[in-house]
Order: sequence, then structure tokens, then C-alpha cells
Amino acid sequence: MEQVVTLKTKLSILATGFLSFIGILIETSMNVAFPTLMKEFGIKLDTVQWVTTGYLLLVTIVMSTTSYLVKRFNARSLFLTAATVCFIGTIVCALAFNFPMLMVGRLLEAIATGLSTPTLFHIILSKIPPQKLGVYTGFATMVTSFAPALGPTYGGIINNYWSWRMIFIGVIPIILIIMITGGLTITLKARHDNSAFDFWGLMLLTGLMIALVISIDQGGSLGFTNVKFLMGILITFILLAGFLLHLKYGRRQLLNFAILQNPIVSLRAINFFILQFMNIAVSFVIPILAEEVLQTNSMIAGLILLPGSILGAIISPFAGTIYDRKGSFLPLFISNLSMLLGAALLTILTKQLTMALIMFFYCFMRGGFNFGYGNTMSDASKFVSLAAKPDVNSLFNTLQQYAGSLGTGIMSAVVSVQQLNISQSTAAIARTAATGCQFDFIILTILAVIALSTTLSAEKILRINYK
Repeated sequence: MEQVVTLKTKLSILATGFLSFIGILIETSMNVAFPTLMKEFGIKLDTVQWVTTGYLLLVTIVMSTTSYLVKRFNARSLFLTAATVCFIGTIVCALAFNFPMLMVGRLLEAIATGLSTPTLFHIILSKIPPQKLGVYTGFATMVTSFAPALGPTYGGIINNYWSWRMIFIGVIPIILIIMITGGLTITLKARHDNSAFDFWGLMLLTGLMIALVISIDQGGSLGFTNVKFLMGILITFILLAGFLLHLKYGRRQLLNFAILQNPIVSLRAINFFILQFMNIAVSFVIPILAEEVLQTNSMIAGLILLPGSILGAIISPFAGTIYDRKGSFLPLFISNLSMLLGAALLTILTKQLTMALIMFFYCFMRGGFNFGYGNTMSDASKFVSLAAKPDVNSLFNTLQQYAGSLGTGIMSAVVSVQQLNISQSTAAIARTAATGCQFDFIILTILAVIALSTTLSAEKILRINYK
């Protein structure tokens, strides 16, 4: 007999999804406001990009703890904590009178998103029957995908006609409604696992992630042959070695990397990471290309992304339905092939791009992203035990957020390093920005090839071992 999904469960998914929506909305809204923030606070691109990179980095760190948190605390408690912190952080951002204060508010919002997004997928994986998993994962992806669809447009219009502060003020009433809805409908209880928390693992992982992102930032601002960049990379490798030793010999584990011993899960994890890297990276690069090369304003830069983002959001439930009916290969093949086509076209035609061409090519990438994004984690969860499903949720969400942080950091560094030691004329800035964006698109094309190969490899393994 088919299990019924109650209205209360649907509303709990909706509330948690919209809290994640707020975090992503503001994140993508701020990308088009970077030039305004640079002028107002007197900072450069490699500094202002920390509004996104720092946010995503802390989201990643918080998400790395959620495998422990969802087992220890009820979902309602996690949700209300996230909603409260989001509310406070949004007010701090709206009132920020300098860049450090803005960063404090963004980091508070990061804590909220770091808690809410894994809680959303935890509710879905725990409360939704397997035969409807693809549809509901697709729906959750659609909800969170409307944020990047609306974010650049929302941020661009508000920044152009009012003030970047209104980006934050406008969502405060929505946060309050979300808080009430989730508080009344979320009922999922924790297993109340009393295992000890892995503090050493958290410190090593945090140090590793921060060291890598800061190193990339140093490379962008000082050059990739600078001593500080090279020292940062050395420290990153030392921390990586320490973290790998901890994984092998530590008695407690922050994240369950053992699930990656299954080749399908590991291939889906790589695909998931690359999809999010490309998604965040391209939505970061295109507004820069539009504003600095095509000389558009922030509103137009945001509108360029709108058609592709809406297309992607609409595709998500459809992609989930295809996954439920046809299996994983078809939607993931379409996903990665579309991402490859979009990235390759942007690479080849970077210096001939018009707004219409950017919108058209971005549709390939955004549609491809949403065809695969939710389905990769859904499929990976089918290859682990019921007890390990929260571990899949936590690990994959940690990977995707760090992918976003690396995506903005690397894309910014590549553009910034092109602008070292050049004249500050508009023509020189536009020329070097175009070159930097083309290098960014080359990186994304290479990653798209790798992502497509993971889908083909996984299908080969499935045919040999599972059929």
C-alpha cells in the first residue's frame, strides 16, 4: 500500500526549504551588488568576494557537524535555532556601517543555512517513502533553486533603484512567517545518539578548508608565485595530511567518509561537488562579465541569469520524476552533458558574448545543474544502510557548500590576478576581466568533462555489479 505524505510533513519541508531559500537568495543577490559595495566600503574584488566565500565557508563548517546534530537534537530545535540566528544576522547586515559588520551578519546567516539545509534533506530522507523520494528531493531542489533564479534579479533591481540594505530588510517578514510555520509543523525526533563529538576532526577540517580558501585568495591578490600563496598551499597540505591521519586512527569521526568506500557513492559525491562548484562559480562570473566587460548595471546583470535560473527551478521536479521512473543514468547524463555544452560555449565565445548569448548558454548550465543536483544525493542514499542516510545528507551538503566557497574563491582569484599591475582605465579593466572570465570558463569546462565521466563510470559499475 502506498504511503501517504501528510500535510504537516509537506509544510515542514516547505518551511525548512524556504529558510534555506533565504540564505541562497541573499547570497546570490549580493553578487550583483559587489561593485556598489566596493565603492561604498573602499575595498577590492578579492575582499568583497568574502561576502560570498566567507558565508559559504562557514556554511560548510556548520554542515560538517550536522551528521552529529541531527542524531542528537530534534529537527524542530535545529530549525528554530537556525531561524532565530538568520533573523538576527539579517538585521545586522541591514544596519552594517562598515564591511566587518556586514561580514558578521553574513556569518550569522551562514550558521542558519548550515543548519537548515541538512535539516531539510534529513526530513525528506526520513519521512518520505522511497517511491516518492525523487519527486520530493526535486521539489526541495526547486524551492532552493528559485533563490538563485530570483536572487540576482532581486538584488540587481533593489540595488539599482534603492539600496543594497533593502536586500536584507525585504526578507525579514518572510523569516518570521517561516519560523512560525516550521515551529508548528516539524515533528521529526532525533535518535538521541550519545556518542561523543569529534572536536579534533572539526578543528582539522576547519583549518584545512580555511587554509585552502585563504591561499587561493592570496594567489588572486598577490599572484600565484608569491611566497604567501606558496606557504598557504604548504600549510594546506600539512593540514590535509593531519586530517587523513585522523580519519585513519581517530576514534571519533565528524563525517562518515567510510560511505565513500562504495564506488557509486563516491562517484555521486564527486559529481555533486562539481555540479555545485560550477553552479556557484558561473553565477559569480557572469555578473562580473556583464558589469565590467559589457558595462551593464547591476539590474541588467541580475536579469541575465533569470531565464536560466527559472528554467532550472521548473526542471527540478520533472527531473526527480524521471529519476523515479527511469533510474539515475538518464537525468544525470542529461545534467552533465548540458553543463559541458554551456561551459564550452561560454569558453569559446567569451570575447564575442552578448547579453542574449550569455542568457542562452546559461540556460544549458542551469537546466543541467537542476537535472542532476537533487538526483545525485538521492541516488547515493540508496547505496547505504538506513542508519547511514543522515551521514550521506551531512557529507553531501558539506561537499556542496565547500564547492560553492571554492568556486567563488577560485573564480575571483583568476579574474583578480589578471588585473594585477595594470592601469585603472575602463578599457584595461574590461580587457583583463574578459581574459580572466575566459580562464574561469576553461576551468569549468574541464570540470564538466570530469563530471560526465563519473556518470558514465557509475553506469558501467551498475551494469556489472547490480544488474
